[in-house]
Formats: sequence, C-alpha cells, structure tokens
Amino acid sequence: MHYASQHKYNTGIAFLIDMSIESGRNRFFVVDLKKDSIIAEGLVTHGRCNQSWLTGRKYGNTVGCGCTSLGKYKIGNSYQGRFGLAYKLHGLDSTNSNAYKRFVVLHSHECVSDNETYPLPLCQSDGCPTVAPGFLKKLNVVLDSVRSPVLLSIYE
Repeated sequence: MHYASQHKYNTGIAFLIDMSIESGRNRFFVVDLKKDSIIAEGLVTHGRCNQSWLTGRKYGNTVGCGCTSLGKYKIGNSYQGRFGLAYKLHGLDSTNSNAYKRFVVLHSHECVSDNETYPLPLCQSDGCPTVAPGFLKKLNVVLDSVRSPVLLSIYE
C-alpha cells in the first residue's frame, strides 16, 4: 500500500498474481488493501516462453520471448483487442519494463476455466496474464469503479 500511495495509484484495491501457486489453482487475487482481505480470486495463465508447452515456470522481459514477466504493473486503459476486452499493462520494474512493447495485456480467453482445474493445468499464453471471460467481467467492474490506476503485481 505504501508504494501505491507514494506513486498515486489506487490505495483501496490491488491485483496480485502468485506464480508460486500451481497452474489450475486460483492464483489471481483481487485484494481490498484497507481490509487486508481477498474479495475475488480466479485462474490465470502464465507464458509458455515460445515453447509448445512449458513445464514449470520461466520468466523473461525481452521482446518476443513469450514469457511471463515478474514485477509491478500499472493497469492502463481498456480497449477491444484480438480477444475482446483487454487492458494495457505498463511494467514498472526492470523485470517487466518491456511489457507495453511486448503487447503484454490483461485479457480473457475461453481456454481458461471459471473453476479450478488442478491437477489439470491451464492453457498457456504468450506472456499475457489471461483469465476466464467471466472473471474478466468481475475485474472490469472493479476497474470501472475506481478513479486512480490499479496496481497489478506478478510475483513468485
């Protein structure tokens, strides 16, 4: 919350993605920072690093790498993209500084289930945090209800 207030981001809500949690389990969390509680959770993909299937996790930040990038992101404006509603992501750390250039965005895809699938893993992305269509609708309600930009943190 200190980082958010110091940099004029939303101090009430944040999105957290914990990549140490197995694919197929909820690892995307909407957090109420004032109450220190989780108000929503869902599944989210990780990048496949240009492999047909990535076992485990690997991270990268170079343009074209196809990997997830760890770090803090500012969630930018929404737009209608290739997968429908999407949010631009602006990397705030050296580990994700190329997110915008890499077209890493928050979006949904039908291959992501509304419910946990573990031990079956989820589909994998080209580095985007991809969620279920129903979960993106919930995130959209949250993002539309706030005035200051929301932080997204992807960590392990």
